[in-house]
Amino acid sequence: MASEVQDTGLYLLDHGAGNVRSLANSIEKLGYSFTWVKSPEDLRLAKRLIFPGVGAFATAMSNLRTQGLTEPLREYISSGRPYFGICIGMQILFRESTEASDLRSSEVDNAIEAQDASAEMLANANNSRGLGIIDWQIARFHGEDPSPSMKIKSVPHMGWNAVSFVDPSTISPSAPSSPSGLSSNSSYYFVHSYRAPYSSDPRISSWAHTTTQYGDEVFVSSVKKGNVLASQFHPEKSGKAGLEMLKTWLEGRDRYFTNPSATTAAETVEPQQSARTLEELKKPSDGFRKRIIACLDVRANDQGDLVVTKGDQYDVREKVADSTDGSTGTGTVRNLGKPVALARKYYEAGADEICLLNITSFRNSPLKDQPMLQVVREAAAQTFVPLTIGGGIKDSIDPDGTKRSALEVAGEYFRAGADKVSIGSEAVVAVEKTFQRGDWKAGDGTSAIEQIARAYGRQAVVVSIDPKRVFIPTDQVGSYTGRYRDEIIIGASARSSSKEEKGLAWWYQCTISGGRTLSQISVVELAKGAERLGAGEILVNSIDRDGGGRGFDLDLINLVKRSVGIPVVASSGAGNEGHFVEVFEKGGGVEAALAAGIFHRGEVEIKAVKERCEASGLKMRLD
Repeated sequence: MASEVQDTGLYLLDHGAGNVRSLANSIEKLGYSFTWVKSPEDLRLAKRLIFPGVGAFATAMSNLRTQGLTEPLREYISSGRPYFGICIGMQILFRESTEASDLRSSEVDNAIEAQDASAEMLANANNSRGLGIIDWQIARFHGEDPSPSMKIKSVPHMGWNAVSFVDPSTISPSAPSSPSGLSSNSSYYFVHSYRAPYSSDPRISSWAHTTTQYGDEVFVSSVKKGNVLASQFHPEKSGKAGLEMLKTWLEGRDRYFTNPSATTAAETVEPQQSARTLEELKKPSDGFRKRIIACLDVRANDQGDLVVTKGDQYDVREKVADSTDGSTGTGTVRNLGKPVALARKYYEAGADEICLLNITSFRNSPLKDQPMLQVVREAAAQTFVPLTIGGGIKDSIDPDGTKRSALEVAGEYFRAGADKVSIGSEAVVAVEKTFQRGDWKAGDGTSAIEQIARAYGRQAVVVSIDPKRVFIPTDQVGSYTGRYRDEIIIGASARSSSKEEKGLAWWYQCTISGGRTLSQISVVELAKGAERLGAGEILVNSIDRDGGGRGFDLDLINLVKRSVGIPVVASSGAGNEGHFVEVFEKGGGVEAALAAGIFHRGEVEIKAVKERCEASGLKMRLD
């Protein structure tokens, strides 16, 4: 880190997306100051510009036009001054995106995205057009790959993946890092549903710096020409590898500013001398990594201090034996450490994501819970991987009668540094309402999932499911005709049943309020309903397995995974490194696995988990 803050005329453009605080934290960590763009005049004053952000293409372009920034931004880039675009900041360089038209025409698969902006915004053809600096189109990932060797993949593309250099002369065998600070030996964090497909056509190959493969699709993961550098991935969330890329650009070591005239117009399409073809870049399998997530359950102890705790089947209080009769009573809240210190520890240990769950759920006033907000701010300033916050993300009323929407609560946490919010009980209530209306495929636009997905995009919403087993007499399984008949697990053929469970059968019932209240919604109904309302990821817990160390519930995880097309995170039950290997190999293609207590108590180290997975042939982020 630099010894003093450097003022280099750097400006950051926030078009109204989610967590841009993380980029600000990264820049400050590297010792640089910056100014937020607040008007078109700021783009004329800027000497360097970074445009970060996530969300819908049409929303970004609409906001730029509304703020009068479209032409000043195009003029800035044409002037030859350094430009660094991140995620949506890369996509707006392109001619157009099909996202808005996809959302207008889709009736089922993208039901929530059709609400991501007003109908007028989506109908405005101008909002499908980008700056046109790169004469190429942005389009959606395919959910299924045409190649029989490739499995169905989840969309969004959410997680860590590798990059390949389009021009191999950019690097040398002894130095796999390019002048841009990128390395073919590192992993970078992606979260997007739309991409720029790679082709040997010089309109895109002349710009492409790196490509990434997801399933069978090879897409452009970074572009560079003249003064322009942009990435589809998030360097500010890509750990040390991402910080190195940012540092290289901030220090001006990337060679991209030596010929500004080379990027003044989209018609400059001379191909790179050694650009590889699509066939040369496509590999037998992609570089997508499995994620290991460290979860911190945060709540106030009996003294009012926020601590990390962990329950046994959701009971977080110590068990105290009564010396008189040998019975067990309830003691104090189990204290496993301070949340910020543990978050930093897990980041440094190699966790791919950090999840902070406030299990006290802001019971009265979420936006007045300043201690928890401060925890998020401090954790975000010290960890440079994705950060999820859960608990209390719902509509509420302050003690003074002020109404607070789930969107307000989520927005406050995004501004504090969170990348995603986790919604639990409110998701169950929202899906139950769709059943009551007689149309479980559609929401009414008022749920927390819908509100947040509209404003910040599907990738910002995680739905956390807390199911438990409901047993059915084995002699009734054959005659059972209830609505859960397609979800019944037979113990004799189950993937992860105990000896005692072999003679049983069951389905999974969802719960709310930390497992204290039962719902009539099944785990499959909730997962499907949450996806249709706008969730971008499903976190599958298990009340039956929580704290037991018996391994993940593979039957439950497979049931959910095959029911949705979005990423799934397995949780509850891990007791050793082998359990992570097992869930990745037998969990139906689950993208990530989460654990808490075994990490907090030092029983299992994150590094050991990753090394065990890697030794078993799984792709992991080890840098």
